[in-house]
Amino acid sequence: MSTLAHTTMTSARPVDSGIAGQGDLDRYPYAENSGSSTGLGTQTWEAAEPDMGRVGRRPAGNRGRGLHGQLVQQLGQMIVSGDLGADRPLVPEEIGQRFEVSRTVVRESLRVLEAKGLVSARPNVGTRVRPVSDWNLLDPDIIEWRAFGPQRDDQRRELCELRWMIEPLAARLAAGHSREDVQQRLAEMIGIMSQALTQGDSMTFSRADVEFHMLLLQVGGNRMLEHLAGIVASALQVSGGSVMGCDRLSEAAVAHHSRIVEAIGAGDGAAAEAAMRQLLTVHPEVERVVPAPREH
Repeated sequence: MSTLAHTTMTSARPVDSGIAGQGDLDRYPYAENSGSSTGLGTQTWEAAEPDMGRVGRRPAGNRGRGLHGQLVQQLGQMIVSGDLGADRPLVPEEIGQRFEVSRTVVRESLRVLEAKGLVSARPNVGTRVRPVSDWNLLDPDIIEWRAFGPQRDDQRRELCELRWMIEPLAARLAAGHSREDVQQRLAEMIGIMSQALTQGDSMTFSRADVEFHMLLLQVGGNRMLEHLAGIVASALQVSGGSVMGCDRLSEAAVAHHSRIVEAIGAGDGAAAEAAMRQLLTVHPEVERVVPAPREH
């Protein structure tokens, strides 16, 4: 097994990774040969290996893609966590040596990171880490990496604010495009959530919750909102449950979901929008993030 296979996964997901745990990180220190030169006057890999254990979930976008997907995740996490800061040079030869992967794997991985806005490659300059302002913060992988890194609080707040802006509108539009099959499916998701709540099954609750919110974004007749369904799904999934979203497993959350479906069934867009806003402010800590709607 290569070094990458040992280093990619950490204790954040030890059960289903199939890859060695956090204890193997110590076998591959990045600070060794710190006096060597990369040919561009760059730094060597000085990121302390304990820090690499801070985020270790493998995002769905890269799951099952072998060394290429694992390298994308490892480098992406290191960039997002700040272990590889802005303007930091990334030398393909050095990456290949440290992670024991081929030039092809390194090259393709850097292309993926470039598409996400995390790095840039220029002739005679090489590949360098880009500042946060250049990142594609709506990319599902970056959402997850931020959610498990030092920016986790900012990520949660920003996701809640984004949901506050788009989901009430999606609920209103869904009421204007009400279909019996959609209402039936939404009702089924509420039934699953209710049963999961009774059984204390947060994973099943979360899955039904994700489908509920994605469906609302997909049936309103607005293709741009539909495109954001994956963003909302990431907001709800990044922690394996609703805890990183704005709504959590509770009777109040189920009740608000039910009110949304009732309003959609009645074709009442205003009521559907109001019910969604109530859902997104069902917890006191969320109300501190996004203010409740004002009465006019």
